[in-house]
Amino acid sequence: MYNRIVLVVFILFFYNNGIAQTMVFDTLRVYSPDHRQLVKFYQKEDYAKKRMMYYQVFHNNKPVILESCLDIQLDNNLSEKAMALKVDKHVRWCENLVVDKVSSLTKDTVWVPVNGEQAKNRDHYNESDIELVKDDNAIYVMQVQIRAYNEGIAIRYFFPENVKGTYYSVTAENTTFHLPTGAEAWFANWAQGPYYKLPISNWPGESERPLTVELADSLYICLTEARMVDYARTKFKLDTGSPNTIITAMYDRADLISPVGTPWRVIMIADKPGDLIEHDYLIQNLNDVSKITDTGWIKPGKIMRVMTQTTAAAKANIDFAAKQNLQYILFDWKWYGPAFDFASDATKVAIPDFDLPEIIRYGKERNIGVWLYVNQQAALAQSDSLFAVYHKWGIKGVKIGFVQVGSHRWTTWQEKVIQQAADNHIMLNIHDEWRPTGEQRTWPNLLTAEGVRGNEEMPDATHNTILPFTRFIAGAADYTICYFDKRIKTTHAHQLALAAIYYSPLQTLFWYDKPSDYHNEPELEFWNKIPTTWDETKVIQGEPGKFITTARRKGQDWFVGTITNNDARTLIFTLNFLDKGKQYVAKIFDDDTSAAGTAQVKIESKTVTENSLIKVNLKPSGGQAIYITPKD
Repeated sequence: MYNRIVLVVFILFFYNNGIAQTMVFDTLRVYSPDHRQLVKFYQKEDYAKKRMMYYQVFHNNKPVILESCLDIQLDNNLSEKAMALKVDKHVRWCENLVVDKVSSLTKDTVWVPVNGEQAKNRDHYNESDIELVKDDNAIYVMQVQIRAYNEGIAIRYFFPENVKGTYYSVTAENTTFHLPTGAEAWFANWAQGPYYKLPISNWPGESERPLTVELADSLYICLTEARMVDYARTKFKLDTGSPNTIITAMYDRADLISPVGTPWRVIMIADKPGDLIEHDYLIQNLNDVSKITDTGWIKPGKIMRVMTQTTAAAKANIDFAAKQNLQYILFDWKWYGPAFDFASDATKVAIPDFDLPEIIRYGKERNIGVWLYVNQQAALAQSDSLFAVYHKWGIKGVKIGFVQVGSHRWTTWQEKVIQQAADNHIMLNIHDEWRPTGEQRTWPNLLTAEGVRGNEEMPDATHNTILPFTRFIAGAADYTICYFDKRIKTTHAHQLALAAIYYSPLQTLFWYDKPSDYHNEPELEFWNKIPTTWDETKVIQGEPGKFITTARRKGQDWFVGTITNNDARTLIFTLNFLDKGKQYVAKIFDDDTSAAGTAQVKIESKTVTENSLIKVNLKPSGGQAIYITPKD
């Protein structure tokens, strides 16, 4: 079955700033299955009389991306034939490409993630592949692949297998996004940085991805990348030569061997910001299917860090974890020696009073698994054997820290490490500046990653309300939620709610906390009951930087989290996501200064149905958590 493609043949003369330009290639239109999204692709001559590629994106006939350039820069070691044809390797490679053929297809499948925010993900799109060659030789061939989903648009450059031109050295990717006037973006300079809402002008550097943008007509888009597995990371910067225009910025060059594709450049489109969150499976759809055949050993769960690394403290944490329905404990860095020292051996304990075999045995008896931290130095030096050793020990997962990010080298190294861990049935949590681009579909042993400004930095509540609409669109994030630590800048009900709002199959709780901090706080029942993967996710309401209410279902139970920014506010929402005609018991956890205990969280239980309204009076930096289960 083929998608609807319209080829309009014309030559159009028009003026821009008094300079005549000529459209020289037929316009290709690619529609989403519901026809709400439209991509136009065409070529035309630029001011230097060079034929270049352009595209536009529309949502319900409204322009979302104005005329924008598609361009990738190559610096190849050309063959003798190419040299004989006097091909200048330093010219813009995409100049004067000739469209050789256009093919199209439609795909509509459903796949089941090992861990996810939905029980099933639909992968439904129309695709057009435009094959292009140089107009003076056919040594190098490139495709521009365009996919139109109901959730957004994806575009990439693909180099098919070609014995005449096997090697492609990408020095720059100049894909641009020309936005309508008045757009504002949530800018973050680095993966663990703060966010600022800025116009598309005067940015203080490059912005991380995903980049969420609010258009002037209240549409929301999110620019990001998917399947960045054999390439250099790109961020976003302003195109100084064109107002309101964002351009991709590669970390460094990428040396590729065909057949190979660049990462997908993704433009998610939504009528309201919560739709971006509900549709974030699009990023995984653009990745390869799982390469792990037997996934029974991949077990999501809740984890806490052992603050004091001794055998006695470890056993106390295991007992606490079992009581609080956690599944794992983590030993953080330095258990095997100085983490940044290549001389440290991550297969040997280097601290006193730390009987790791006994700890693993004790945990296994109580169904609590052990995770170990490994710094990149040890992972780099020992990864060929390290995961096999850990599997023999009975270790369940590894947290790799301080990974280098950005370059083509470190991207491919990280991909190798994920595969090596999978080969030895080891789950992973990648920390520091690395952010996922949908790899969890291919390697579901990658449970979570940092790349987020979480409770290690103790951000404020306003920052917390931005994260669901920005960082979390990329995938699971290890925010490291806390409860007892006095440095928390939010209320305790706010922290409770984060476990429902922030998705992470490996959810870190009690990050800076110790078992001795616990004094039978009844509100921690919410964390005790909550799972970490979901059958259904709904964003009930929300605005980035202001507030959000998220409802998630596992089986017949629902968990609802609401948080506000630094301001107090009153919110009302209905429970219309519940099954019709069915009664439930809702246990509601609210901030209340009159409540007993230092956390000051009030607990209320009541019968609810799909018609029930919830009114919550949120304190500044406050929150609410609700656990809903069918009534007996």
